[in-house]
Amino acid sequence: MHKVILGLMVFIQAGLLQAQTRLVSTEWLAKNLQNKDVVLIDMSDEFQYQRFHIPGAINLPYGYLNKNLKGVSLSAGQSQIIKILGQIGISQDSNVIAYDDTGGLNAARLLWELDQLGHPKKAMLNGGLVKWIREGRKISYQIPAMKPVTYKPKRTGSSATASLTDVEQEKPNSKTMLLDVRSEEEYLGNPRYPRSGHIPGAKWWEWDQAVNFDGNFTLKKAGQLKRSLATLGLTDQKQPVIVYCHSGHRAAHAWFTLRELGFKNVRVYDGSMKEYELHKELPLTMGNEP
Repeated sequence: MHKVILGLMVFIQAGLLQAQTRLVSTEWLAKNLQNKDVVLIDMSDEFQYQRFHIPGAINLPYGYLNKNLKGVSLSAGQSQIIKILGQIGISQDSNVIAYDDTGGLNAARLLWELDQLGHPKKAMLNGGLVKWIREGRKISYQIPAMKPVTYKPKRTGSSATASLTDVEQEKPNSKTMLLDVRSEEEYLGNPRYPRSGHIPGAKWWEWDQAVNFDGNFTLKKAGQLKRSLATLGLTDQKQPVIVYCHSGHRAAHAWFTLRELGFKNVRVYDGSMKEYELHKELPLTMGNEP
């Protein structure tokens, strides 16, 4: 009897431990779908969500997290994010599990916002909807009723956000790595376009290098990702890193990846190239050299 009780305690502790990490498995989620503390957020587009989704999941389209300011895509702002979280039934005690059908590209943006609000229990479903479906797990067409609550953040601020001023100040600072996570074509630039290329000093590491698209859209193994980043000289987990893309979308996924690998000081340049390229006085570099 004592062995049985001990075994149950170990199982429960292991389950709770996994729930508190930033990446959870489909196996864990299948066992915890009925857990009242779990709030499952589907960040696939609305059309896909209406076709089918994981039972109990609430749809939160990516666009709800952003606003367009003079052609620049930015965070909707913490007051708006807090309002949205409450409307869809997320409280500060909820264990938020986010997923999508794009390898975590959308879900990472929500986790980035939650992180800056000090939300303690949050994770991405590894493989998301793709892995869930391929494993033959249950799906639903029913839209669950939402129970609005008042969301009270543990903190506010922009601890994981970099501004244009931050990027300008950090460029000559060798201690901070600028990481461009766009496609190689975008990074290299095109001479036909005057505002093309990358921010001087930025190194290139495309965001989707982190995703095993041939293996159920899961995040690649930590060792493989760390070796890839080491080729850029990024090995110190305390080194400050600013990631950017075109609109901050792909950059949020790179932020998630680096945080999952243990890097502690990672920020997303929210305005990214959409903002930077508008300032014609700011330099751009073309080619494969930082």
